[in-house]
Amino acid sequence: MEAERERERVIVRTSVVGMLVNIALAGFKAAVGLAANSIAVVLDAVNNLSDALSSVITLVGTKLAGRAPDKEHPLGHGRIEYLTALSVAGIIFYAGATSLVESVKKILNPEAADYSVTSLVIITVAIFVKIALSLYFKAQGKTSGSKALYASGQDAGFDAVISVSVLACALFYIATGIGLEAWVGALIALFIIRSGYEMMADTLNDILGARTDKALAEEIKRTVCEDPVVHGAYDLYLYNYGPEKTYGSVHVEVSDRLSANEIDAMERRLGLRVLEKHGVHLTGISIYSVNLGDGELAEMRRRVTERVMAHDYSLQVHGFSADREKRVMSFDVVVAFGHDRDLAEKEIRDEVESMYPGYHVIVRIDTDVS
Repeated sequence: MEAERERERVIVRTSVVGMLVNIALAGFKAAVGLAANSIAVVLDAVNNLSDALSSVITLVGTKLAGRAPDKEHPLGHGRIEYLTALSVAGIIFYAGATSLVESVKKILNPEAADYSVTSLVIITVAIFVKIALSLYFKAQGKTSGSKALYASGQDAGFDAVISVSVLACALFYIATGIGLEAWVGALIALFIIRSGYEMMADTLNDILGARTDKALAEEIKRTVCEDPVVHGAYDLYLYNYGPEKTYGSVHVEVSDRLSANEIDAMERRLGLRVLEKHGVHLTGISIYSVNLGDGELAEMRRRVTERVMAHDYSLQVHGFSADREKRVMSFDVVVAFGHDRDLAEKEIRDEVESMYPGYHVIVRIDTDVS
């Protein structure tokens, strides 16, 4: 709980700093752009203003997401951060689109610019401020695990590049008398649009349920398999209810000779260990019973696995169990995306039943989630 409060404090503090700095930069750049009649500088100011608004929304979203769980939302309000990130992305995208329209108008109806030494100094200072802000946002984003802050850091880095192009444009105009402000303004607008689109796509992935991070999934499985009674970990599902609020479930293979008390003790150990090492709450641990002491069944498992894995679409076989008395065999197969799951289930079942006549074969098709 203390870690969550510290995370909220970091995000709030960073957002306030970003908001104040971007408002100051927007004010200075707007004054310079209007005085110099430069659309590029004005749009750079608009970009800073959208960044300030992003910080405000991030701040509000963090406060709302930090509210305690209630009857209607028993797992908390963490996903509000994703909604605020989506709002920020929409604002950035809109700012880019309107900026592009204004730039195109200036290209079609160009006006002479008038840069002063003061305006050039302000633009130069803004470049270094944006670089510092980018490094600060990224560092705090990593520390707090906030995608919104890290994205703001990346955006600030883009802003620094944009300001460099504005400065180069101004110097080029002073040296040659050729005005490129409108063209640079269009380029800035495209940068803003791209930034908004990428943030929107990332946030939608979080809301829709993006694929589990492979490195994290493998680490959790290794932790689970370190337990002395676990012989394999499969079907790891992770459910995200906001930053730092991840829940999961997993299937584990254990000996068919374990007692209920031993399985209960194992589940408690695994839940505590995974939470301590990875910050993930294992809300469900399902059991696959493995016939470890039977050589004939072990050979049956080997042959079935070899046959199933001969198919290109088969990624993994696990959860094998067989009962010689009842003549029943079951196992799970992870099938690659893009292949007909029903067709795969029928094909594998028919093949294995032909290998072991008289057996009723149950094939469960799993999704490649991790």
